[in-house]
Amino acid sequence: MPNESALVVPQELLILGAAVKTGMLETLKNKAATVEELAGEIKAERRAVWVVAEALAALGYLSNEDGKYTLTGEAADMLFNPEAENYTGFSFMHRYNIINSWVRLPEVIVAGKPQSREREREDMKYFMAAMSQGAKHSAPAVVDICLGEGKSELSVLDIGGGPLTYAKAFASRGARVTVLDLPEVVTYMKPAAAGTKGIDMIPGDFNVALPPGPFDLAFLGNICHIYGEGENRELFKKVFAVLVPMGRIAIVDFIRGKNPAAAVFGVNMLVNTKNGGTWTLEEYSEWLAGAGFSGIELHETAGRQILLGRKE
Repeated sequence: MPNESALVVPQELLILGAAVKTGMLETLKNKAATVEELAGEIKAERRAVWVVAEALAALGYLSNEDGKYTLTGEAADMLFNPEAENYTGFSFMHRYNIINSWVRLPEVIVAGKPQSREREREDMKYFMAAMSQGAKHSAPAVVDICLGEGKSELSVLDIGGGPLTYAKAFASRGARVTVLDLPEVVTYMKPAAAGTKGIDMIPGDFNVALPPGPFDLAFLGNICHIYGEGENRELFKKVFAVLVPMGRIAIVDFIRGKNPAAAVFGVNMLVNTKNGGTWTLEEYSEWLAGAGFSGIELHETAGRQILLGRKE
C-alpha cells in the first residue's frame, strides 16, 4: 500500500555509514577526541567532521563532554560488544553499501542489468556480518525443520554457507557440516569456525562442482535468488548427484507469491546481479522435479520460508 512516511532518505543509515567508512567510529572506540583531534586522526576537514559528529550525538551514537566526543555506552554495545542484547556489529553496512546499487535503478531498468562497480575489501566483511546477523534468530527453528526427526549425526552440505550461522546451528544438533564457499570467504571465515566441532570449510565454486559426499542433506540458504533458471536447474542437478538415496535438499529463500517481501527483494537482485530474482513455488517445484527430486514441501518458521525435497 502506498505509504508517504516510507518515502524518506535513510538519513541515519547514511550518516552512520559515512562515519564508519571514514574511520570516525573506530577512532572513538578507545578514546575520546576533540573535533580537531578526530579530524586529524582520519585526515578530514574540521567543519565536516563537526557537523557529522553533532548529528551522531543528536542520534545517540556519540556524547560530547567538555568538547570531547566519545561513543555512548549503547552505541559501543551495538557496534563492538557481541554479548550485548542490542549488538549488530557492522552488519548495517551491507545495507549502506547496496544503496549505491539502488540509486542506479533507472539505468538498470533501461539496460536490464546492473552496472559494474568496484567492490571494496571491506564489503565482504560487511556482507558476512549482515548475513550472520539476519539469520541468527531464525537459524535454530530453520534447522529443526530441515533435520526433522531423522537420525542424529547427519552429514550436511551447506552450500554458500560462509557466514556460518546455519552451519553452527546444524553442528549444535550433532550434524557434521561441510561448508562450501568461495576461497576468499573461506579464508576470512575459517577462524570463526575453528572453535565449533563438526564444521569443515572447503573453498570452491558451487556453480562449477560440489564435494562428492555423499550427504544426507544439502542446505541452500539464500543462494537461489542470486541466479536465474539455468544456474538453479544445474545446481539442483549437482545437489541430487551428491545426496544419499532419500537424502534431502533444503532451500531457504523468498518465495514469490508466498512472501509479501519477495517482489521488492526481486528489485534488489535486479540492481545487484546479472539474472538473479525471486522465484515462485511453481518454478522451484519444476526445477527440482527436473533434477529428480520429489515430495516438494513448503514450510514457514521464524519469518523464513523453507522448501524441502527428497531424492527417491
